[in-house]
Amino acid sequence: MMHITFADDPPVYDGDDLAVHFTALIDGAPIVCSINAEALEDHFGAESAREEDVLPAFERGQARIRAVCAEALNDNGGQPVVLRSGLFHVAGLEPD
Repeated sequence: MMHITFADDPPVYDGDDLAVHFTALIDGAPIVCSINAEALEDHFGAESAREEDVLPAFERGQARIRAVCAEALNDNGGQPVVLRSGLFHVAGLEPD
């Protein structure tokens, strides 16, 4: 069983990919994961794909984003993941 935690590093906006990158730690080893702007707009209230909109949305949704990311990391054996909007609709990953 993998031990998954998340680094305290601030998330990084990537304007080329329209995504926010953040670091998961799997058994202490860093893995860069991402959530795309569309998911932040659809589920966490970002008003656009601009940095000034997606970073606050990431902060608001960080607990749920990390939970969904941990599930995805468990499912794929610890490979980097890109969280997309549809993943937040998957059975078992919706908020309570």
